[in-house]
Amino acid sequence: MVGAVAAGLLCASGLVAPTALAAPAPAPEPGAPALADGLALTPPMGFNNWNSTGCRPEFNEDMVKGIADIFVAKGLKDAGYQYVNLDDCWALPTRDGDGKLVPDPARFPNGIKAVADYVHSKGLKLGIYTSAGTRTCSNVGFPGALGHEYSDARQFADWGVDYLKYDNCNNQGVDAKTRYTTMRDALKATGRPIVYSICEWGENKPWEWASDVGHLWRTTGDISDNWGSMLSILKQNLPLAPHAGPGHWNDPDMLEVGNGGMTDTEYRSHFSMWSVMAAPLLIGSDLRTASDATFGILGNKEVIAVDQDPLGKQGTVLSSAGGRWVVGKEMKDGSRAVALFNETGSAQRISTTARAVGLPAADAYTLRDLWQHRSYNTAGTISATVPAHGTVLVRVSAGADWSAYPPAAELGLSGNPLVQAGRTATLSSVFTDLGRTPARQVSVSLAAPTGWRVKATSPATAGSVSTGRSLRTAWEVTAPDGTPTGSYGLTLKAVYRSPAGARAETVVPLTASVVVAPPAGVSQLGDLPWMSTANGWGPVERNTSNGESAAGDGHPLTIGGVVYAKGLGVHADSAVEYYTGKACERVTADVGVDDEKSSNGSVAFEIWADGTKVASTGVLTTAMPAQSVSADVSGAEVVRLVVTDGGDGIDSDHADWADAELTC
Repeated sequence: MVGAVAAGLLCASGLVAPTALAAPAPAPEPGAPALADGLALTPPMGFNNWNSTGCRPEFNEDMVKGIADIFVAKGLKDAGYQYVNLDDCWALPTRDGDGKLVPDPARFPNGIKAVADYVHSKGLKLGIYTSAGTRTCSNVGFPGALGHEYSDARQFADWGVDYLKYDNCNNQGVDAKTRYTTMRDALKATGRPIVYSICEWGENKPWEWASDVGHLWRTTGDISDNWGSMLSILKQNLPLAPHAGPGHWNDPDMLEVGNGGMTDTEYRSHFSMWSVMAAPLLIGSDLRTASDATFGILGNKEVIAVDQDPLGKQGTVLSSAGGRWVVGKEMKDGSRAVALFNETGSAQRISTTARAVGLPAADAYTLRDLWQHRSYNTAGTISATVPAHGTVLVRVSAGADWSAYPPAAELGLSGNPLVQAGRTATLSSVFTDLGRTPARQVSVSLAAPTGWRVKATSPATAGSVSTGRSLRTAWEVTAPDGTPTGSYGLTLKAVYRSPAGARAETVVPLTASVVVAPPAGVSQLGDLPWMSTANGWGPVERNTSNGESAAGDGHPLTIGGVVYAKGLGVHADSAVEYYTGKACERVTADVGVDDEKSSNGSVAFEIWADGTKVASTGVLTTAMPAQSVSADVSGAEVVRLVVTDGGDGIDSDHADWADAELTC
């Protein structure tokens, strides 16, 4: 299991989808049926309480009404959010004497209809939850709708429900298509328009059969509020683009934006990629305590417009080499939304062209940055230095108005920003004019933390930079003696003007790593400082297994009954980077799935040296003993230890780099 509870396949659990990019799903047959009821012609937008409250007592009538109030007060309603959805635990554990569902009087003392009436009074809609089984997914086991479909649907309609999330727990082995089709018919029989969300976790490939059953269908297990979970679900959902469209959407699960387990950069990526995938946008954070940054992400109307485009196309992958993703989405007005998404843990240059994303030939194009809310002209190149785990989302169009905007520019650093305290590192910035017009009065600056010394050793200004040409500037960067190892922010900025005098700027946040030279001899990697880590569940653990989501909750590293005193406990997808400073020769380890998970785990291990894979294992499972792995890392500045899932999702993928040693 990914989480600590045995709820792995529940829509209220922590299970996430496979991380490897699957082959694109077969396209549906021409004219594939869809529900012709006029509902969900764009992906539903709203709120669901599960990710923020679960079944805790705070999930109640006041909370639901409060969310509706916040939708109005904070502009979310105006941005397009309309559904306020109740998840599990709204009912009593037993039906009444007539077989009817009974709202929990402690949570909803005035009943569900009163809540629906309040939500409707705000110009919003109410959603509710049940399961296509005898019980819901909660450990309490509230009544499911299997065998009660028509009665329950009638109750929902009488209460004024506008949206049903229909889960998959306790289904008694009844055929999924039969169960979900029965509820479709029951909802239709009520005569009330109710958006129907199929939540069977993608187990039976609903994208192949549910376009005339429901309006949306979950394609994966549940999302969790961490980078690895979001990334794995993204990779599972992307290949399913041919099956999405107006009235029938792929659903990669709710948004985690604002729940605290990711950075704002990662949350912007989450929101950007869900929008490019034309995914339902269901807020999963507690809006009562949300930060301004969270509201800023969730309320970005330009990004929402990508998601809600009436053409209804899901974005498709154009390239993904090395974790540098380009995903393009055709828009109804002929423009293209383009996401430059950086999966990796360091800044990356990601590039494509207007022609590659499907736009016609033109002298130039208008490029709109949807997070910066600025427009530029480009001669055809769409390119940016994208921060670690970041996304640059643009909308590009052909048309004569491009000349009204300043030229687009790409700004980045060449070389790896690795700094040893007290020693000077040399970096090089590159400003490139991507526009059809020249950039005038170009000035580039590099800012570092207080106390650091930054000095340009070559020109940082230019009177003019023409199309396709660059200004290169060398910089000396010095961190003070005694600066602790770790990551520190740098800001690279260019200010310039268009030929007409309009001011433009490009800002790239970067990360410098303060590192120390590795000690000579043989060292245990579990004892050495790392540069960065990423992990699919909880933190990377030193000299213990991964355990669960909390730091320090691991156990002795154990593979196939053999206990190891030293090493790293991780969870797929995982990456751990070490600075080796071109001074080391070899990495060795015994690797495998930790015994703390008795079944399901399957992983593969990789060792990378400066971007080159130098060793890998095949897929290793829970039932297999440790396998020895060794790699020559001579001359490498950075060594990266990677664990991927075994192709079947990351459930139980607790992996150990046992007795992991670095020889320098």
